[in-house]
Amino acid sequence: MGFSGISLVTGAAGFMGSHVVEYLVEKGIRVRATARPRKDLSFFEKLGVEYVPADLTDPETIPRLFEGEVDRVFHLGAICNFSTPFEKLYPTNVRGVDLITEEARRKGVKCFVHVTSTSVYGYYQGTPFREEDERNPGDAYGKSKKAGEDIVFEKIKQGFPAIVIRPCTVYGPRCNDGAGKAFSRPSTIAAIPGSGKQLLSNIRAEDVAAAVYHLSERPDTYGETYNIAEDSNPTLQEALVLAAETYGTKIPTLKLPLGIVKLTAVIDGFLSGMKGKIPDLEYTAVKYLYYDYVVDNRKLADTGFKMEFPDFGQSIRQLGKLYQEQRFN
Repeated sequence: MGFSGISLVTGAAGFMGSHVVEYLVEKGIRVRATARPRKDLSFFEKLGVEYVPADLTDPETIPRLFEGEVDRVFHLGAICNFSTPFEKLYPTNVRGVDLITEEARRKGVKCFVHVTSTSVYGYYQGTPFREEDERNPGDAYGKSKKAGEDIVFEKIKQGFPAIVIRPCTVYGPRCNDGAGKAFSRPSTIAAIPGSGKQLLSNIRAEDVAAAVYHLSERPDTYGETYNIAEDSNPTLQEALVLAAETYGTKIPTLKLPLGIVKLTAVIDGFLSGMKGKIPDLEYTAVKYLYYDYVVDNRKLADTGFKMEFPDFGQSIRQLGKLYQEQRFN
């Protein structure tokens, strides 16, 4: 199935969305980017990308996104943190999914790529997460993503050409939020949470962008769900030490009991809340550090997709060089 029309990218001003926009432009795709209204459009203007502001919580702003020949949608628009309660996540992460999928179906798009999260699986149960595993989210964010997925799954049953994609911890250039920021730039992390032996699953943002494009080009993937994760699973200690060595910050050697980390997160959350900000150390995120977190990526590999950054260690070293080049240019 060929795509000759416009590819719409929601959440285009965000970390992952911006990488998808960049990747599509490099492929020569006509892109329409959207996110909430913003003053600084320099990123999109530099790429020659059309930017149409919209709000997923406002039904009146959505139809304009589909004007013209929009034949593919990459939906990344969402609130992505562990601190926002479900009732505040719902308008964007759940109802927003319903609104935009309904408009996409009405306009007859050929492919709808719904980017969600491995948070829908919940806490680790001892074996790598696979796409067919039960979804049992343990936090408001994961529950909102599960509810959003359910809307897409229901429409898939009705013939809607959608793909559900679940990235794990995403890191890479321009990452300033979420767990991935600890590996994307210099960090102030001075201690290793817990034993440091917890296994991690990560993915470079560029590989997320390449994977969602790859899957959208294969009609045999429509109606399916795919995890996106690297091939390697470093321990938390290995990852933090490597990041510190790469960015030239102090190498953490002290191991801090997770009980103390949780207490620190409570204090950070309280102080950040008073300032109206999302804390750097989110209490719910700390809960995941009690377990390994390994994501199975074999289903994606079986489609023939090849990652540019399959190995975490090599990826971080390359990212460090990129950071230094951009810093001094």
